[in-house]
Amino acid sequence: MKVHFIAIGGSAMHNLALALHQKGYTVTGSDDEIFDPARTRLQQAGLLPDSEGWHPERITADLDAVVLGMHARIDNPELLRAQELGLKIYSYPEYLYEQSKDKLRIVVGGSHGKTTTTAMILHVLRHCGIETDYMVGAQLQGFDVMVRLSESAKYMVIEGDEYLTSPIDPRPKFHLYRPHVGIITGIEWDHVNVFPTFENYKEQFAKYIDLIEEGGTLIYCEDDPEVCDVVAHNKRTDIARLPYNVPQYTVENGITRLNGSDGKEIPLEIFGRHNMLNLTAARFACREIGISDTAFDEAIQTFGGAGKRLECLWQNDHAALYKDFAHAPSKLRATVNAVKEQYPDRQLIACMELHTFSSLTADFLTHYVGCMDRADVPFVYFNPHALQLKKLPPLDKEQVRKAFNNDRLTVFNDSHEMLKAVQSAAQACETKGKPYCLLMMSSGNFDGLDLAELKMEN
Repeated sequence: MKVHFIAIGGSAMHNLALALHQKGYTVTGSDDEIFDPARTRLQQAGLLPDSEGWHPERITADLDAVVLGMHARIDNPELLRAQELGLKIYSYPEYLYEQSKDKLRIVVGGSHGKTTTTAMILHVLRHCGIETDYMVGAQLQGFDVMVRLSESAKYMVIEGDEYLTSPIDPRPKFHLYRPHVGIITGIEWDHVNVFPTFENYKEQFAKYIDLIEEGGTLIYCEDDPEVCDVVAHNKRTDIARLPYNVPQYTVENGITRLNGSDGKEIPLEIFGRHNMLNLTAARFACREIGISDTAFDEAIQTFGGAGKRLECLWQNDHAALYKDFAHAPSKLRATVNAVKEQYPDRQLIACMELHTFSSLTADFLTHYVGCMDRADVPFVYFNPHALQLKKLPPLDKEQVRKAFNNDRLTVFNDSHEMLKAVQSAAQACETKGKPYCLLMMSSGNFDGLDLAELKMEN
């Protein structure tokens, strides 16, 4: 098979390219810019294009498929050439479905918790020795790539993103996977540039339920009223419905213990109420393919989390630094609350970056009210240049502070000033001998901030 990738440098696209290369396919690609880690990984596999830019001469009649990435535009020269030749053009999710249409598909959908829940399922399957193909939106410990495709695996586990499929296909990605086991972890308005109203956004999850294969299973979070509302209005009678909620767990001396299936307490490496919900969704999915609760409990003890999801960068007896992907209001609130619950006696210094289109939209900012209230020292950062790139009106610091409605909140639009403030707050705790946690939350990178600069020496 010969497959060409238009916009091969994307996070998802280059991982799919690597997966097909490992499967023995002949893979080529193009992009107008490719950054690390994609650049290095493609180079190591011999897949890095010899020059950047779009080259329609690379689109030839002998290609079996062309995979089109979101980064490309509808007037892309290579896309136009592929259309002219009548080649089969797939979006990224379409090609994943094509590769998995004969497998049992578990799809994890929801506004939050998708990556972690998917990672938990994969961790348990691997621990139990069950081969599976997969697509997950983060690099996982013990997994070389974010996409695996094979001829032999019986199962395919997919993180189901609700964002658009491709420049020529406006459907949400998770509408293309047609799960046998579909999960909805939660619903909170996001991607306001694509879904202009909350009702329009919720409608995508209603359609997702309708696309579950006949005789399949819907696993959904009954702790979320919006999810329950969507499920209640669905008329399907040919699928099983499995609601889940928070399991019993305890937190003591910085360790979270789950009440296991046999009554024993199971120490976990992860923590937070939201992760207990994710864990239960993963348990229910594993049950659907025959994994016992006992086997699940044994496996989940060694799950250390997904990359950038409450990831511990360093810790000692009195301090710790965590980074997290939190950017939407519910994610932000859940992450702050989780750290405070895990370390109730520590000062929580929390910093969040407004980075996504939604979070930088003035009308959406009011959704963040109260999200940082449990942080002892709360900071919010945004870069005015990010607003310009997204063609959004300017924001001022007072506007942001009022939206969060927190008198203790300090807002920054200069990353150097923000870094100094975080360091100063941590140093104040060190001076007073007060234990603390630093929590840095962003779907970006704080404008290239090296979080190692926040590590205290003692």
